[in-house]
Amino acid sequence: MTALLSAEPRLAPACAPLRADGPDPAAPQRLARGLDAVRHGVLLIDPDGRVAVSTAPALALLQRLGLGGAPSLRRLLRLARAGSGLPVREIVARLSGRAVLDVAAGGHSVQVEMHAVPDEGVALVLEDVSARREAESRAHALARLDPLTGLPNRLQLREHLDAALVRLERKGEGCAVLLVDLDRFKPVNDTLGHPVGDALLHKVADRLRSMVRAGDTVARIGGDEFVVLQAGVTAPGEAQALARRIVDLVGRTYMIEGQLLSIGASVGVALAPADGSDADRLLKNADLALYRAKLDGRGTFRFFEPAMDARMQARRRLELDMRQALARREFQLHYQPQLNLADERLVGCEALIRWHHPERGLVSPIDFIPLAEEIGLIVPIGEWVIRQACRDAASWPQPLSVAVNVSPAQFKSDRLVETIMSALSQAGLPPSRLEIEITEGVLLQDNEKTLQTLHRMRSLGVRVSMDDFGTGYSSLSYLRAFPFDKIKIDRSFVTDICAEKDPGTKADGEAIIRAIAGLGRSLGMTTVAEGVETPEQLRRIRAEGCTDVQGYLISKPLAADDLLSLLSAPVPGARHE
Repeated sequence: MTALLSAEPRLAPACAPLRADGPDPAAPQRLARGLDAVRHGVLLIDPDGRVAVSTAPALALLQRLGLGGAPSLRRLLRLARAGSGLPVREIVARLSGRAVLDVAAGGHSVQVEMHAVPDEGVALVLEDVSARREAESRAHALARLDPLTGLPNRLQLREHLDAALVRLERKGEGCAVLLVDLDRFKPVNDTLGHPVGDALLHKVADRLRSMVRAGDTVARIGGDEFVVLQAGVTAPGEAQALARRIVDLVGRTYMIEGQLLSIGASVGVALAPADGSDADRLLKNADLALYRAKLDGRGTFRFFEPAMDARMQARRRLELDMRQALARREFQLHYQPQLNLADERLVGCEALIRWHHPERGLVSPIDFIPLAEEIGLIVPIGEWVIRQACRDAASWPQPLSVAVNVSPAQFKSDRLVETIMSALSQAGLPPSRLEIEITEGVLLQDNEKTLQTLHRMRSLGVRVSMDDFGTGYSSLSYLRAFPFDKIKIDRSFVTDICAEKDPGTKADGEAIIRAIAGLGRSLGMTTVAEGVETPEQLRRIRAEGCTDVQGYLISKPLAADDLLSLLSAPVPGARHE
């Protein structure tokens, strides 16, 4: 349509002379004066190319464009990139409805609407859209910036990355994508508030800006994630040096509102063209490398490796299978008995989940429990464990207790206590036979709320034990905050007491077990040593004063049916001394 409307009309005076026997010759002038009140400019060009009507606003707009009024109308369509040279009659014949052209000159933008007027010619409606175009330009720029830090956002990053890949294709210039994730930022944001968190993000943005070159891009793509696009990379060592600087500089202390804050950075690096020559693949591979950096302990950087993609694909398949495992009843509970050393009898069992996959076979909890916690499946899986353990325990011929480990994620769920009450009620199991095991990680996340939940459990009659005691830095303080029923001594200390090749380690292990056992006696708590595998370990643990033991020497974890057989057999622990 633009080419069709590019004709240069033959110009005539603003009001061409009319035949004496025609209409009132003053009519066009009166029409023009009436249209002068309209905000937009109006020009009417008759089929012969003469300007039949021109309003004052139209002439003013033409002057702003530097065209000097109606006689310069010939140049108006040229500015709109016209050039077909069609006469006005031909334009009228071909034009149907409305067409819009943009004309820019002299720092102004004018929108020209062209309307075909049957038997009359072409009407041009001119509107100054300079302010609108400027506002649109500002909005376009703002839409490509992160409002908090002023850095490019994901949209502008993508534009810069696409441009870098064009240079790669045309000139062979490599580039690197460094995906930066802040470590320990969420606790700062949650505990000190969003204003402090926002100020911290500002500081991080400033530090990232300070360490890149003029041709590089630093972008914030959301939350506590940043991307550095390093241009002109000729060797991996350049990206490695930048990644190392990022980890070092971002990890230094910040002073915000009088408080010293410490966070860190994990970085994933993908190189073009080695790791991909399109934006999506580079960003994906940088994300895979970042995931590996987090697994390796955070506060470090990793380059993408092809094996990472294979591992991630396997992880996704495992996730999909796990999401269906509950519905398919692929999870099972095994139970490891606990032996009381005073009277040589079994007093309880710990419930341990097992996943029997129809194709993978037995999937280790080490492989799927961390993934379940990461993707939020640990809560429904944990609820199933509580209910199933209560049902199984209710069917045992002896009133043994059943211990269920509850993760920190389950404690964040408001329905944990209600789930326990429901499971006990449906199974008909006395609350005193259910034992909830927690680790120090549960108490670290929200001490006050966690203690309230633990007291609610105790008010039901449910027993509570601390698992892996002695491995955390503040276990003793938690014993003061909450009266646990049982302390479970971590298996690492049990292993240490028979470390014949290292007498120092052996002595330390014995001393720790002795201290924990004494602490348990003084506080009226049961002490259970985990991981007992040899008669010598059992002898030493008995000598140090522990009340109960658990481990392969007593029994390996057993399926529910096998446990019933064990309960009617002699206790194996006493035969090994």
